[in-house]
Amino acid sequence: MNEEIQKQLIKDHLIESFEGLEQFDDLLLAIEEGRNDSDTLNKIFRVIHTIKGTSGCLGLNKLEGVAHVGENLLSQVREGQIPATKAVTSELLHLSDALREMLTSVEQHDNEGDTDYTNLLKKLGELQSNPEGSHESTPGTLSAETEPATPAPAPTDEDAGFGLFDSEPAVEAPPTPAPQATNAPEEKSSSEETKSSVADSVIRVRVEQLDKLMNLVGELVLSRNQILQYSGQFQDDSLSVAAQRLNIITTELQESVMKARMQPIGNVWSKFPRIVRDLSGELGKKVLLKMEGKETELDRTIIECIKDPLTHIIRNAIDHGLENPDQRDAAAKDETGTLLLKAFHEGGQVNIEITDDGRGLNPAKLKEKALEKGVITPNHAERMGEQEVINLIFAPGFSTAAAITNVSGRGVGMDVVKTNIEKIGGSIDVITELGRRTTFRIKIPLTLAIIPALIVQSANERFSIPQVSLLELVRLEEEQIKADIEIIYGSPVYRLRGNLLPLVYLNEVLEGSTSSDSQEESQSESINIVVLQADGKQFGLVVDQIHDTEEIVVKPLSKQLKHIKCFAGATIMGDGKVALILDVLGLAQQASVISEAQEQNLNGADSNQAASEEDRQTYLLFNVHGDGRMALPLNSVARLEEIPRENIETASAKEVVQYRGQILPLIRVSSHIPGGTTSTFTEGDNTLPLQVVVHTTGEKSVGLVVDSINDIVEETVTVSRKSDQTGILGSAVIQDKVVDLLDIEGILKTAEPSFFEA
Repeated sequence: MNEEIQKQLIKDHLIESFEGLEQFDDLLLAIEEGRNDSDTLNKIFRVIHTIKGTSGCLGLNKLEGVAHVGENLLSQVREGQIPATKAVTSELLHLSDALREMLTSVEQHDNEGDTDYTNLLKKLGELQSNPEGSHESTPGTLSAETEPATPAPAPTDEDAGFGLFDSEPAVEAPPTPAPQATNAPEEKSSSEETKSSVADSVIRVRVEQLDKLMNLVGELVLSRNQILQYSGQFQDDSLSVAAQRLNIITTELQESVMKARMQPIGNVWSKFPRIVRDLSGELGKKVLLKMEGKETELDRTIIECIKDPLTHIIRNAIDHGLENPDQRDAAAKDETGTLLLKAFHEGGQVNIEITDDGRGLNPAKLKEKALEKGVITPNHAERMGEQEVINLIFAPGFSTAAAITNVSGRGVGMDVVKTNIEKIGGSIDVITELGRRTTFRIKIPLTLAIIPALIVQSANERFSIPQVSLLELVRLEEEQIKADIEIIYGSPVYRLRGNLLPLVYLNEVLEGSTSSDSQEESQSESINIVVLQADGKQFGLVVDQIHDTEEIVVKPLSKQLKHIKCFAGATIMGDGKVALILDVLGLAQQASVISEAQEQNLNGADSNQAASEEDRQTYLLFNVHGDGRMALPLNSVARLEEIPRENIETASAKEVVQYRGQILPLIRVSSHIPGGTTSTFTEGDNTLPLQVVVHTTGEKSVGLVVDSINDIVEETVTVSRKSDQTGILGSAVIQDKVVDLLDIEGILKTAEPSFFEA
């Protein structure tokens, strides 16, 4: 186990144990006063049982052994086999002192101490067999016989004192001399001082109290925003100073309360290595667990809600997903399977992914099992799509296990997982690839929290965009709009540093205006573009105005509005009006920025179909030296230009042209491919402009001169004949015609070698 995690677990154990022992002492005294009811006995038993169990898990064997003997005695008292006499409570109080002393030693010296508790364990054992005949000592004090002995040498590996930790302790060792009475108070005082330094430094607060405190802080933040807004409308220095001080104090209070509620997800994940180890050993599999994003912080209430669903998914991944070593070897895989846990924030949501590199989900097998178990009807099965079949794993009573075991097979797991996640407004998707991997992606939406957000305005309405999705802001004036915004396949795009950025008009998506209205407005005045990222894809959101950033209190939407995927929540602005919070991913899907093929891939569509969609590429078709047909991937093209021949100049014996404030070298493609000519650009009909394909890499551009530009097509292209000739990668069939694929890199290395210099 990680050393830092081990230290934190021991610290938590010390705090919990010291608190439990205080309660233990009070309840024992209550029993002596006659409150000998079952509820009190159960509470006493749970304290010692918890100390014993946690000590064993953390490797504190001496603590575990001593607590185990006390647990045996308390078990008999709880079941009525032994009466709770004064002698019994006295020795249990001595047990409490002994446990407290060992816990103190763990805190101070990182060990359980060398004190020999043979006499104490002997008396606890005697009470189990003869409770009435035991010597009665004054409650709450240590008698001379049970006083902790002077430290003895640590036991060797051969005799580690295991006899002390049995329910029937060994008693061969002679009683050790009691320490001097003058030393006892000093030791006890030291113990109490140490205890207060650990247990008294932490206060346990109910989650409900933290929730109430968070709600109050949220209302305070709203009031702070209102005061800051109004204070700016008055020329009053005293009011401004008071408002700024309120702002600082509110911000610090908010951060403190947020930290009190937030916990790293690693606190939940810390128990998974043990689960993976035990389950993989039970199933005879080899599993390597990897965890990424353990520092990702979640609200405590969310952590409590996802703990059990994550555990079940991990158990399913090991049982159903990962193959046995022999099966993995036969499939040419490493015999050790990999289970990856990944957590990250994106789009104002917490994303958790559990991925195994196992056999994947077989839709045909899932459909067959569902029919066999009566989960679906044959008619329904015929109409089901592949993703719908995969989602059958969430159906109640459905399981692919061949037999019921203590791990799986009862069909009561994944439906509960989905239900529990949806209770907190989350969602779970499955992405699978047969024979390779399966990923469960859990998305937890925004809940009550305070986040930084950018305030924008569109059609006289204000909206909030979580800053976690924000990349940059761009403002274009009228001339830039005409030059830099282009229309490709009927959709507006903006070329941002050489990359095409799809544009989404917020008015249009929210049906505030039509597409034509939005684009006409953008052509007549300056526009504001908010560059966002959704699931790894960038797009530009065009809004009317951009205001300042604010810390907003997120209020979840009611169930009547949750189906609107453009919104993630709502907030109250400083003037008291409501502003909706945009869901960036939902907005991208609503505007079709994320294509249908990408959505299917995100939701776990068939991997083969997704792969074929990814293979499709857009090509520019053009001619060189007459009828020579050639093609070039469109992502290699920055612009298409027509340049008058009279604009051509010469620099360093090469043709160039002044282009957008820089000198653009021109390369005649026909001069650098087989069968081409070497004539200059000034030859021929000077009345016809040159057809130039501008290629840009970084800040450098070059113009490739071709005879004519024919078309732009989107096809899946397979190079059927590779070429070893300069300037040509190979040949392929595009639009039922054989086309040569241009090798830009090869041509540039020959014609313009300085292009690749840094």
